[in-house]
Amino acid sequence: MKLWRSFFGNRTDTVETYLKTYGKMPFGAYAFNDVDSLLLCQLAYLRFDGMVPGLKGDHASVTLKSLRHHPHRERLFHKIIFARENRTLFAWMSESRRFANLRLNCYVNLVEKTREVQFAAVTFLLEDGTVYVAFRGTDETFVGWKEDFNMAFLCPVPGQTMAVRYLNTVARCFSGPFYVGGHSKGGNFAVYGAMYCASEVRSRILRIYNMDGPGFRPEIFRSMRYAAIADRVVKYLPAFSIVGMLLSGDNRYRAVAARSYGPVQHDPFRWKIRNGRFVLLKDIYPSVHRTDNALNQWIFSMNEEQRKLMVDTMYQIVSETQTESVLDFAADWKSNVGRLVRAFRKVDGNTMGILRRNVDAFWGILRAQEETKPINALPVPGRKRGSVPPTA
Repeated sequence: MKLWRSFFGNRTDTVETYLKTYGKMPFGAYAFNDVDSLLLCQLAYLRFDGMVPGLKGDHASVTLKSLRHHPHRERLFHKIIFARENRTLFAWMSESRRFANLRLNCYVNLVEKTREVQFAAVTFLLEDGTVYVAFRGTDETFVGWKEDFNMAFLCPVPGQTMAVRYLNTVARCFSGPFYVGGHSKGGNFAVYGAMYCASEVRSRILRIYNMDGPGFRPEIFRSMRYAAIADRVVKYLPAFSIVGMLLSGDNRYRAVAARSYGPVQHDPFRWKIRNGRFVLLKDIYPSVHRTDNALNQWIFSMNEEQRKLMVDTMYQIVSETQTESVLDFAADWKSNVGRLVRAFRKVDGNTMGILRRNVDAFWGILRAQEETKPINALPVPGRKRGSVPPTA
């Protein structure tokens, strides 16, 4: 109890509440569900390098419990955002009846600055024989953030292509049905991988979880490949969702209540859970809807060359700080802010003029959105207006 209070305090309706009650139950007593999916997606952020077998070779899986006693356990939390929260989550999951014997395999972690790719994935083997493939979301590296923004003008980005190959490879290693999921960019990779993996692999996928991850360009959502998996995609968004609404072209999602306000709701530790389920809302906040709609309209009002210029210029400015990650930047933020200002001043006049015109265009679109009504999400289960894909 002391461990939980040190981080969670006395707050209820969170991961703490769920693990206290349902962590005692094996999957045979309480079936795998959407909250379990979120927990596995969050575990994918840990640094399993050297502790979980890689994709190549035929090595025995390791249990979550065994990692708790690994001599290099602290490496799991090296340079990751929300390290304290993840350490607490790992401690309780690795001790719980529900997750202690969860087996891990096929770990991949790749960051390449030249190719602008940040990709990581791990496979979890559940006690009931099903497999969960989890893709890591954007980590603390600026390369990872750059790949996110590249999605505005490039498809596929390297990480999406790797997600397809990873799914096909894992499916050859393990038989039976499986789930695919991820938080943030990992959710996008999960959906893309499910769309473009081999047809025999796609037929084995039970459900695809996108936990507040960005969408795709419109032509992807209109494709037959997306239509083939659309009824198996389960997308969750916090009430204040920015990342999950980027490039959004499919309004079938579920809005989750959170115990804070603002962009920090992207952090899944803040999502509300009650009675073993997410606390659902009718929709995300209307004001956020207008901002999201304006942002997407603005992105697609530019041609691909303009989008690429915007993204590349901003990345070049950040690169002037000589830091590799958000954590490195924050460690000496005063000096790095000064470097950002100086880097802005180095941008040539023509490029700066284009950037300013594009920013002005966004504010114009946002003002116009204030006069429009937001698009509603599909209603939550039990409402008379319709239905969403079934939960596990």
